[in-house]
Amino acid sequence: MKHVQARFASCLAAAVFCTAPLWAADLEDLHLPVTPRTEAETARVAAIVAPTTDFTAAETFETNAAGAATVPVSATSDAFSRPSGNITFERELDFKVGNGLFRKLWVSAPSSTLASDGLGPLYNARSCQRCHLKDGRGHPPEGPDDNAISMLVRLSIPGHAEAMAEIQDYISTAPEPTYGSQVQDLAIAGHPAEARFTVAYTEVPVALSEGQTASLRVPQYRLTDLGYGPLHPQVMTSPRVAPQMIGLGLLDAIPAQDILALADPEDRDGDGVSGRANIVPSAVYGKPMLGRFGLKAGQPSVWEQSAAAFHGDIGISTPLHPEGYGDCTGAQTRCRTVPDGNTPAHDNAEISSVGLELVAFYASNLGVPARRDVDDPEVLQGKRVFYETGCTACHRPKHVTHRLQGQPEQSFQLIWPYTDMLLHDMGPALADNRPEARATGREWRTPPLWGIGLTQQVSGHTYFLHDGRARSLLEAILWHGGEAEAAKNRVVEMPRADRAALLRFLESL
Repeated sequence: MKHVQARFASCLAAAVFCTAPLWAADLEDLHLPVTPRTEAETARVAAIVAPTTDFTAAETFETNAAGAATVPVSATSDAFSRPSGNITFERELDFKVGNGLFRKLWVSAPSSTLASDGLGPLYNARSCQRCHLKDGRGHPPEGPDDNAISMLVRLSIPGHAEAMAEIQDYISTAPEPTYGSQVQDLAIAGHPAEARFTVAYTEVPVALSEGQTASLRVPQYRLTDLGYGPLHPQVMTSPRVAPQMIGLGLLDAIPAQDILALADPEDRDGDGVSGRANIVPSAVYGKPMLGRFGLKAGQPSVWEQSAAAFHGDIGISTPLHPEGYGDCTGAQTRCRTVPDGNTPAHDNAEISSVGLELVAFYASNLGVPARRDVDDPEVLQGKRVFYETGCTACHRPKHVTHRLQGQPEQSFQLIWPYTDMLLHDMGPALADNRPEARATGREWRTPPLWGIGLTQQVSGHTYFLHDGRARSLLEAILWHGGEAEAAKNRVVEMPRADRAALLRFLESL
């Protein structure tokens, strides 16, 4: 465990931010042991990530979606659960220990063992694995007999405008006064769960070219059986399914300046796409950082994302979130008085800094499977359609990661995640109308597409988008609006063969 270092020591109890609005040049990758690129490396990177114009054959290294960290394709549901292909034997042992903690079933305190104490009191799942089953994508409840174990509902109300003036265009929100930052639909014995979550759908037909048709299901969400009284009249809700876990460490290692260089908030190139960076306060470093993780890029690193998930989803305290009662609010008084599992042996938390670091290491090193069928003529045709339709304006194919000290798996890798890591306005149909840091209620971070063609194999379904409303890749495309409206319309109007080739290309990712 030589690589494991307790970052929580640098946390600030009261974060102090810069005194002027944040500009791109101020951002640093504080969480990474970076060796700066030389001028020669910078020029080399610029050349290799430039979009291709040749669709007659696969590009060099295109099969290796995650560079040297790519893993061979597995024919089983464990395709997303293998460690980075370039991991050493010693570090693979740490990966396996982290996997054990990721799969651990937590129990309420006090129990016969301190190692698993601290569940809840309110929670969404008893382990990380319960939401991210097989490290894949979650799904909405399928009928009245299914649960929402891999889906949750974020909550907030409008906050004070001056609360984060240090970050330009920051939209201030606050947790819902009674129910906190998310709805926990499960609770330990003797406590009511916060609510029950249900979804119903209305079908809307969509006409495509050459006589084809599709149907989109429009969701209607309900929170019933509220356990602690009514919601605030200004509550904003956002249903979200658990995203897939692969390649997170590589996304973490893309230089912030490379991502910021792709932003075009004024749409100066006139292509209708104006990606923006989410910039969020880091509780670890006490200053603003580039948001990377979460469906609206609300967390700056895998480590902080992992700590937030333990706190909100399972009710497990960490050195970053030491409250043993989890997301229980001041209005939930009895919830705050139950015994917790905080102990000096675990850094006065329920999972220690070392344990949290191992989970983050596991999450950072879930390998990305190799591409399939890259030379197939239909896949190459679909790739051309993907580029010509304008999909690459947001789903940027290639990046090169930082050169890192002590993180060989993620260091200086050419990767193919198909994301720009930026926020985009996706139109009113996909809007949750709930802001998060700089993200408006219509903006979402571009999701990476690597591994998307293995969703059925890993997760047993093909539900896509932030809330799983799309039942296929075609439906996911047809939901696109806002900045992606023009590209969506091209898909609707293109020849049937091109549309089929586009889907075949996506399935090869």
